[in-house]
Amino acid sequence: MNVAWPIVGLGGLAAAFAIFSVVLATFTGPKRFNRAKAAAYECGIEPTPQPFGGGRFPVKYYLTAMLFIIFDIEIVFLYPWAVAFDQLGLFGILAMLLFLFNLIVAYAYDWRRGGLQWD
Repeated sequence: MNVAWPIVGLGGLAAAFAIFSVVLATFTGPKRFNRAKAAAYECGIEPTPQPFGGGRFPVKYYLTAMLFIIFDIEIVFLYPWAVAFDQLGLFGILAMLLFLFNLIVAYAYDWRRGGLQWD
């Protein structure tokens, strides 16, 4: 048996389910449209006019997002180490301590510089 057929079958099943769900929703969903639902914002706040290219976000927003991604990815590296902890021995413990030291130094630096303050 070819290995690709189960993958193709699963992809076809997923596509059929997605198409079936969209078609079923159009027939069974509510058809009550009003001006509030057709508006761009339903939260009750009137939208303010934005410049053509979109508004400018503060740089702090992007820095916070990048810090989250960096620290999140670094923490993900702890999972394989925890799974293989018994087989790594002293080398694995020292490598992880060095990794955690680097992580803590970066965190302390960012904390000291005020990168975690949202003012």
